[in-house]
Amino acid sequence: MKIANFAVAGDTTQGVLWGLQNGEGQGHKPKAVMLMIGTNNTGGNTGPEIAEGVGAVVHQLRTDFPDTKILLLAIFPRGAGPNDPNRLKNEEANRIIAKLHDGKHVFFKNINDKFLDADGRLIGFRPDNLHPDAEGYEIWAREVAPILKSWLN
Repeated sequence: MKIANFAVAGDTTQGVLWGLQNGEGQGHKPKAVMLMIGTNNTGGNTGPEIAEGVGAVVHQLRTDFPDTKILLLAIFPRGAGPNDPNRLKNEEANRIIAKLHDGKHVFFKNINDKFLDADGRLIGFRPDNLHPDAEGYEIWAREVAPILKSWLN
């Protein structure tokens, strides 16, 4: 598979949208895009505002790449436990962005349960309770690889 990674550490929905609106990805014709964005917005935005930003990015991707399938991942869980304010904010945003799933071009997938133990503590994340570690990346890959591979065949 040929893969292009346009991720920028610490980026927000606003940053990704700006990049797309200013030529990021132009000249490419991706068959698939995997998008997981929004967790870096939790410090200054509400759940609905985060969802609005994710929606704007999805809209721009659809405009720029109309034939591309978008795997829109739920914003990953964060924080030490199930009642962490940032986790709750991300869950609120996820309930809204799930509605972007149209089954034709945008496919929402929530794999967050794979990152949680029975008590709601994170599995596969660094001690900062935000960034995946090697185990987390393995979980992520295991969950999305079959979908992406099927789209590319």
